[in-house]
Amino acid sequence: MTDQALEVTEEVDEESTEGEQEGSSRKKLSGKKLVLFIVLPIFVIGAGAAGVYYGGFADAYLGIEKSAEEEEAAAFKKAVFFDLPEMLVNLNSSGRRTNFLKINISLELEEESDIKNLESLMPRIVDGFQIYLRELRVDDLRGSAGMYRLREDLLRRINEVAKPIRINDILFKEMLIQ
Repeated sequence: MTDQALEVTEEVDEESTEGEQEGSSRKKLSGKKLVLFIVLPIFVIGAGAAGVYYGGFADAYLGIEKSAEEEEAAAFKKAVFFDLPEMLVNLNSSGRRTNFLKINISLELEEESDIKNLESLMPRIVDGFQIYLRELRVDDLRGSAGMYRLREDLLRRINEVAKPIRINDILFKEMLIQ
């Protein structure tokens, strides 16, 4: 080959290696730039929009308004309570000493009309509570965690027994362990 042809091929080779180096440096920076200038702002804007929407700040602009009646009904919804008879049960114990639980419970209902239906189911409710409470140990009732578990278990059991009636909460009026 001639000298000119060699010089042209060397120039082409140098340009191609420079192009490859520039391309590889672009690829390395393009991922960082993509995250920094495109993905991150989209994420920040999306999070801000979600916060505004779920915070209720955009309700006036979107035409979502609560009626005054709904707000008043939610604010002044009167709770209905039903007192269960006082229960005295002996707790499950492994020793010779017998422990007793005296408990007085009130139920929070959704509607006042449910009281009559609940009274007809009272033998089942008391039976279910008695069976469950007799299997408890004193250690099961210790502390606030024990009280919370007892409340949740009793609430689940009473909602199963009184299926069409919805009980919102169980309130302990008195609880004595001896």
